[in-house]
Amino acid sequence: MWKLYALLSAFFAALTALLAKAGVSGVDSNLATAVRTSVVLLLSWGIVFASGAGGAFAALTGRNLLFLVLSGVATGLSWLCYFKALALGEVSRVAPVDKLSVVFVIVLSFLFLHETVDWKVLAGGTLILFGSLVMLW
Repeated sequence: MWKLYALLSAFFAALTALLAKAGVSGVDSNLATAVRTSVVLLLSWGIVFASGAGGAFAALTGRNLLFLVLSGVATGLSWLCYFKALALGEVSRVAPVDKLSVVFVIVLSFLFLHETVDWKVLAGGTLILFGSLVMLW
């Protein structure tokens, strides 16, 4: 089932890039990010409450909260940089370079989470790396 959600995530990320490029035209990229983030915030909390998961908030540990807050900071910084890149560059170049995050995830998950990296992960990561480098130059 994770594969379906991963594919849907990729599809919605593609839509995000296209719609964001159209939305950031002539607008400060930080303002555009703030508007987008507000929509994500409302949508996320709406889903939490509609699904009845709001009661689980009390079960979050300090560790959970720390890493979720740090993840939120990283997401915010990523989005600010992404929208600035979209404002300055072509979406067909910005979005693929943004996918270098996959390469960073592979390396960091190996170093910090001790996840195994087999030849398929290395091959895929290498292709993404070279594809992104081609887009940069």
